[in-house]
Amino acid sequence: MSHPYEDCCLCPHRCGADRSRGELGVCGEGTAMRIAFAGIHRGEEPPISVQGGQFRGSGTIFFSGCTLGCRDCQNLQISSQGSNLGRAVTYEEFASICLSLQERGAANINLVTGTQFIPSIIEGLVRAKTLGLDLPVVWNTSSYESAEGLKLLFPFVDIFLADLKAYDGDACRLFCRAGNYPAAAKESIIRMAAGNPLVFDGERLLGGVVFRHLVIPGALENTRRVMDWYAAHLQGKSLLSVMVQYMPIGDAPASDRAVTEDEYDELLDILSDAGIEEGFLQELEDESPWVPDFTRANPFPPEFCDPLWHYASGPIDVPS
Repeated sequence: MSHPYEDCCLCPHRCGADRSRGELGVCGEGTAMRIAFAGIHRGEEPPISVQGGQFRGSGTIFFSGCTLGCRDCQNLQISSQGSNLGRAVTYEEFASICLSLQERGAANINLVTGTQFIPSIIEGLVRAKTLGLDLPVVWNTSSYESAEGLKLLFPFVDIFLADLKAYDGDACRLFCRAGNYPAAAKESIIRMAAGNPLVFDGERLLGGVVFRHLVIPGALENTRRVMDWYAAHLQGKSLLSVMVQYMPIGDAPASDRAVTEDEYDELLDILSDAGIEEGFLQELEDESPWVPDFTRANPFPPEFCDPLWHYASGPIDVPS
């Protein structure tokens, strides 16, 4: 049986690169698992952030690189192809990061944009679990995984934070370079929900899918179609989380502005028209928008995140 990095088909690009022999995939990555930052993040949905009745935050690990190439990615510093913000870690170092997050009180291990490193992440998780990791594992993704990639993940992932950015090809052109993204992502999310039914321990989510969608200013028809698709295929089988935190990033943003109050009101109508009554809806913020700066030891505002590990320094001492 071949190694998953040979004839690579972890994502729907199915580029076939033999990454085990030094070839780079269409993602621009080899076999070295690169991480940019790890910390306890308090900006995720409440059901994955609570433990023992307390809001503890999510133990996020941000991987460098990406298979998708979205032009408006808030993590563009580390996700863009060729980014040097991040460094290779061994399976043992990855396991140590996971265990440190657990020791610091994280409610889960939240793996952010790791599709390009699925085999390496699995090896690291196996080591971490052998050493005592017992937190739920969260796969935080744009949903651009192949059936083969998901098959590898299912035994090791408890919760999928699955984003659907675009309903069809016309909307997709606003976002990313992968023209097959909408169809591939919808197929992946259906697989995730079928393989991971919702499981709760009180108010804490232990297993299942959180279906995410980011509203793009001026593209509310895309959001309407995504919400109709959610209502038809996933309502009752997953949790809904609608985000309005968009801000223009990069040289060719999908929009040059943030979501307006009128668009927010239209969003409420869209949810009502689709018959969606439950879920999480991000509020419009009055303060100035921000994006993480991964060149800093803590890329996020301090009220949102406690840093634990950074590519430039390794472990970060946090007062207990």
